[in-house]
Amino acid sequence: MNDLVSRAVAGEDIVLTRDGAVVVRLSPIEREEKRALFFAGIAALQEEVRATAWPGPRAARSQDFLYNDDGLPG
Repeated sequence: MNDLVSRAVAGEDIVLTRDGAVVVRLSPIEREEKRALFFAGIAALQEEVRATAWPGPRAARSQDFLYNDDGLPG
């Protein structure tokens, strides 16, 4: 990883200038921001899976064939 990026990841604010004007700022993402980004990514993945999942039997009833009407193995 680039040294400047490594320093920013470690918590340092890095500011690059050109002719005295700030042109780039590298700063660490705060813990809450990381958490929000993580959960936004999870939500997007869940939505994608929902959109592409095939319908099938409900898992709640998937083992019914193992038991008789009395709830005993059968």
